[in-house]
Amino acid sequence: MSILACGFAARGLTVDLVLVNATGPYLANIPSTVRIVDLKSRRVLSSLPSLVRYLRRERPSALLATLSHANIVALCAVAMSRVPVRTVIRQPNMLNLGVGRKEAFKARAIAWVLKHVAPLADVVVALNKTMADELLDVTSLKSERVRIINNPVPIERILAEANEPMEDSWFASDQPPVILGVGRLTYQKGFASLIDAFALVRRQQPARLVILGEGELRQELEARINEHGLKDDVALPGFESNPYKYMRRAAVFVLPSRWEGFPNAIVEAMACGLKVVAADCPGGVGEILDNGRWGGLVPVGDSRALAGAIADSLNSARSPDVQKRARAYCLDNVVDQYMAVLLPEECVSM
Repeated sequence: MSILACGFAARGLTVDLVLVNATGPYLANIPSTVRIVDLKSRRVLSSLPSLVRYLRRERPSALLATLSHANIVALCAVAMSRVPVRTVIRQPNMLNLGVGRKEAFKARAIAWVLKHVAPLADVVVALNKTMADELLDVTSLKSERVRIINNPVPIERILAEANEPMEDSWFASDQPPVILGVGRLTYQKGFASLIDAFALVRRQQPARLVILGEGELRQELEARINEHGLKDDVALPGFESNPYKYMRRAAVFVLPSRWEGFPNAIVEAMACGLKVVAADCPGGVGEILDNGRWGGLVPVGDSRALAGAIADSLNSARSPDVQKRARAYCLDNVVDQYMAVLLPEECVSM
């Protein structure tokens, strides 16, 4: 969303980035041309009155919201404010994948509420065809109200940050190849299977594994690393604001997720010229990699298959032109698509 805000501002639009609570590392990426509006709320639900007041005061032409619970609050705020604002909600992830886990009730509750409020939106954005089909099934929206728009990738900024210096000795030219994972340390991201796969790879050849990210499963993943006796070959450095310098120097990027919406990290890795291996999970992974044309695809949770694909990538001299594929998701292309749903009348007159 911060990337989109910058893209809209570059087109000369007046852009407010309205946040429940204006904290977090990505605020540093917001230029002065984008106004940050802090609702100063502790929770998304409690931000509803503040958002209603904001809409009545500013009367924006269009509102773009994201995340399931925030989308629900945004739609309710628009209805309560009675401001004629074109409203677009962006669903960033699959809806029904909480079934069978402790988040099942919450996932079903959000899906039920979204079914009843989604018709209030002018357009609902899905990040890939799988998500669009699910939204049509869950919400009963007409197909013309759901649009597929991929996430934007700021290629030029990525390449500039990728060239920043690194002091990590693991990435020196005389060291073993580094396998890289990037994402939150959560159940969804499936890093346990990556650690298991790395253990198999490590039995066959020298290599190291770095997983950038933070989350509630850190201790569980650290225990798994120790069980495999890999603490000298696996690093969990935590959140990194510039993962691109790692991507530029790694040997292969691996995304072992159980499900995704649109995995930006894959496209970012490809923008840095990095080979990719991924679990063929529900979401946009297969679409980005074109069913294996641009990188290795393996079944979800299959550590043995994942290990084989990683080893093949490490030992293969051939590599598709992944940077060419990444350019399909450049910021200008995606901003054009969002402009068409947010401000359709202006786009027609341009």
